Amino acid sequence: DLNEQLHGQHLAKEVIIRAVRGFLQSPRPEKALVLSFHGWSGTGKNFVARLVASHLYRDGLKSECVRVFISLFHFPHHKLVDSYKAQLKKQISETVQLCQQSLFIFDEAEKLHFSLLDAIKPFMAHHDNQGQVDYRRSIFLFLSNLGGNTINEVALDFWRAGRAREEISMEVLEQRLRLELQEPAESSYARSHLLEENLIDFFVPFLPLEYHHVKLCIQDAFLARGLPYTEAALDEVAGMMVFVPKEEKLYSAQGCKSVSQRINYFL
Repeated sequence: DLNEQLHGQHLAKEVIIRAVRGFLQSPRPEKALVLSFHGWSGTGKNFVARLVASHLYRDGLKSECVRVFISLFHFPHHKLVDSYKAQLKKQISETVQLCQQSLFIFDEAEKLHFSLLDAIKPFMAHHDNQGQVDYRRSIFLFLSNLGGNTINEVALDFWRAGRAREEISMEVLEQRLRLELQEPAESSYARSHLLEENLIDFFVPFLPLEYHHVKLCIQDAFLARGLPYTEAALDEVAGMMVFVPKEEKLYSAQGCKSVSQRINYFL
């Protein structure tokens, strides 16, 4: 499904499949699997999180073994951070007690107060058994726009040098991403202890989407609705999207977000 439905993300595909498969096949993992997805809005981070949930659980995101937290929705007031910490720890503990294999998704992770990240740190650490509950079979996904500009700069440099985006490697990107995430001004990650204690197993970069990727998303959206389409229709909907930078007009400013609304408008 990732191969067919996730467009323009060769790195994310490879890292996620290998990481999740390796973790699920391990009879006794040493710690929970922690993946941090980075990239501009609309590049597929939420889409992949939903796909992982739907492949691990019959009820997908609705499963009682899956908890989704959206920073500004669930934890909007910094003054209440102590009560949020207690609530979050309780929810994670209860879910792990209920389900041997749990999935926790934190959307807009860069907006989480750093002390919330520190509060859940023990659930992601090596061996540190929280009482009698074994949470080492849990998966934590952090979704963040942080690092998006760094990822886009690397992609643009490759394009300007006439190199294929598929040549971009994890080695090139992960180093740059880590440096950006270590800037305390930018990131609650840096102010928490997740980075220095190496609790995030993989930083997963999502590359900016080009015109032909957006057309594939539009095609998927037509097919999902059972609607007929022509190449001209795909171009017309794609033509409604904004592309940047100003000179090259290479990358969709909102990725594949708003594709379905634009199809409504087109229809």
